[in-house]
Amino acid sequence: MPLPIGDTIGILADNLRLRKSVLPISAKGASRWAKGLGLPRGGETVLYTGLMYQLIPYITAMSASQEKVEDSFLAGMVGLGRQVNRLVSISAFMARPPAAVKEQYDKVLRDIAGLLRTAGVEFGYLYGDELYSGALIYDLGGDDLFADHARLVYDTFRKHGVKNVITVDPHTTNMLRSVYPSLIKGYDLKVRSYLEVLAQADLRPVRELGTEVVLHDSCVYARYENVLDPQRTLLARAGCAVREPGESGVFTHCCGGPAESLFPRKARQVAGERVEQLQEAGGRGVTMCPICLVNLRKASGPDLDLQDISGYLSRAYGA
Repeated sequence: MPLPIGDTIGILADNLRLRKSVLPISAKGASRWAKGLGLPRGGETVLYTGLMYQLIPYITAMSASQEKVEDSFLAGMVGLGRQVNRLVSISAFMARPPAAVKEQYDKVLRDIAGLLRTAGVEFGYLYGDELYSGALIYDLGGDDLFADHARLVYDTFRKHGVKNVITVDPHTTNMLRSVYPSLIKGYDLKVRSYLEVLAQADLRPVRELGTEVVLHDSCVYARYENVLDPQRTLLARAGCAVREPGESGVFTHCCGGPAESLFPRKARQVAGERVEQLQEAGGRGVTMCPICLVNLRKASGPDLDLQDISGYLSRAYGA
C-alpha cells in the first residue's frame, strides 16, 4: 500500500511544531559548516541558509527508508510511527547519513560564504539561532503551522537586528521574499539570493574554466522569483559555455521534489525524465537548488556529472 499521506505529512508537521524543523538536526550540526570561518554573529546583513543544504543528507536517508516502506505492509505502520514520533524522534533512527555526505553539503555553504567574501560583501551568521524556513511544510499545505513558524523565524531576525538577508537556495528565497510578507504584518526584510548579490557585485574570475555545462533551472527561481539571469551571467563570466536542455527557463522541467516526501518512486520517475533531457544537452549538469541536486543525482547514471553551481563559481572566482 502507498504511504499514508496524512500521517506522513503529520510526522513532518509534528517535527516542525515540536523540534522547529521537519527533520531534527542539532544546532551544532546545522552550523558546523561555518566552523573556522570567523563569521560575525548576527548584524544588519546575514547569510541565511534556512538549513536546506544541511538537511539534504537527512532527507535523502529518510527518502531511502520511505522508498523501502512504500507499497509494503509496513506502510500501514506509519500512523503508529507518528504517535511514537511525538514522544521520541523516529527521524533520528531512520535518517542517519554518512559523515562524508554531510561534509559534501557543508562545502557548498562554505563555497558560498567564500564567494561573498571575495566579492567584498560584509555579512554575519546567526549560528545556532538560525531556524528552518518551513518551506516543505508550506509546499505540503500545512498553512496554520507554517504561518506560526514563519513568525517565529521573522521574530528571530528582528531580535538580532537583521535588515538584509542573503539566501542560498530558491525555496528559502521564495519563503522569505514572497510568502512571509503575505503572512506577517509589517514585514520589512530585504531578501536577495547570493547569486543575485554576486552578479550585482560585478565579480570577476581569477581563472577561466573553459568547460561546457548544461543548466538545470530551479522551478522556484524560474517561475516564482524570476531569478534566471544571475546564474547564466556568473557561469559565462567564469568561462563556461552554458547549454540549455529541452525545457528551461520559466518552462523548466521539475526535478521530482518535494514529492519524494510522499511518493518517492514517482519522484524518481520524474527526475529520470529530466536527467534524460540534461544528458541530451551535455555531460555536465549544473543545479542551484539542493532539492534539485539530490533528486537528479538519485536518477542519474555515470553519463551525467551533476554539481551545485557554487562549486564551479568557487573554482573560477577563487573563493
